[in-house]
Amino acid sequence: MDHGTYPFVTSSTTTAGGAAAGVGIGPTLIDEVLGVVMAYTTRVGAGPFPTELEGDEADRLRNLGAEFGATTGRPRRPGWFDGVVVRHAAGVNGLTGLAVTKLDVLDSFDEVLLGVGYQLDGVATAHFPERSADIERVRPVDEKEAGWNADTGACRSWDELPEAARHYLKRIETVSEVPIRLVSVGSARSQIIRVG
Repeated sequence: MDHGTYPFVTSSTTTAGGAAAGVGIGPTLIDEVLGVVMAYTTRVGAGPFPTELEGDEADRLRNLGAEFGATTGRPRRPGWFDGVVVRHAAGVNGLTGLAVTKLDVLDSFDEVLLGVGYQLDGVATAHFPERSADIERVRPVDEKEAGWNADTGACRSWDELPEAARHYLKRIETVSEVPIRLVSVGSARSQIIRVG
């Protein structure tokens, strides 16, 4: 409720600080905070979503990523990676690293977009607006990245990833201002690549 898009949020404290309180340890006992993000963005239910896709492209990303509720089967709303949201989450949580999942879902796209900023009423901003009413009005500033058109599912190291995929991940790192520590290219444990 404090840091999200009220009223489309949970009342639980879903931050790293909340984890310390929930477990019953002091925050100084946490050395690292890993943020888990997908290589694209989704949202469940209503609420503002600046990088949301619509139409055939949304259906394609939703189906490739199996973006349907596990219990309800309700389709999730898919969109391009929103670097502004991730940068905001990184600040709120004190992230020391990112785990980027589902990179393989983007394997067949000719190009991928990366949300690097917003325009609020025509004025550029790199920050996540504090008011939900403002978030409803923002438009994404997207950066086009070349797709890699290659199967990443068999990659087991950073160097095995296609050059365009590595470039996309480096841009995520730069825009999010958080180093990537893990990348997944499938649902198996063996498909998690350690970075750095």
